[in-house]
Amino acid sequence: MEQIILGGGCFWCLEPLFRALPGVLDVQPGYCGGHVDHPTYEQVCRQDTGHIEVVRVDFDPARISCGTLLEVFFGTHDPTTPDRQGHDIGPQYASVIFYRDEAQRRTAQAVRDEAQAFFEAPICTRIEQAGTFWSAESLHQEYFERNPDQGYCRAVIAPKMAKFRQRYAHLLSAD
Repeated sequence: MEQIILGGGCFWCLEPLFRALPGVLDVQPGYCGGHVDHPTYEQVCRQDTGHIEVVRVDFDPARISCGTLLEVFFGTHDPTTPDRQGHDIGPQYASVIFYRDEAQRRTAQAVRDEAQAFFEAPICTRIEQAGTFWSAESLHQEYFERNPDQGYCRAVIAPKMAKFRQRYAHLLSAD
């Protein structure tokens, strides 16, 4: 098993995307990159801890590569908007790849460079060594799955999932 930590806007949006991929063993919403131990959602939203909303993706590299995960990552959020995804604005919504080892760093750099061809604006996704990952509170775990009729889920996450399923159908049928 390998892990990579990804920030691309609200973790509620990222979690169901990666959970749907064959070869992904677990996805945990949480926080990374800050300077406060055991941050809470409220602290991170106040923007004074330095943390970013992220998902920790545990995956089987024999079934899905880190490169494929990163291609999905760049294909499912806007990596050209600093500290913003749609109406979610603030440093906690930064686009960032937290790598675990040198191989992941090289893969992240290569995939980011390749992805630039698909965007007119420069990609601003940061690539940083992973620090401590702090799991988000239980109410944030599997949020979309548990709250499909909640307004944000219907208006933002459900359409994003529909586009994801269409664009990555070839990956979803891998099992």
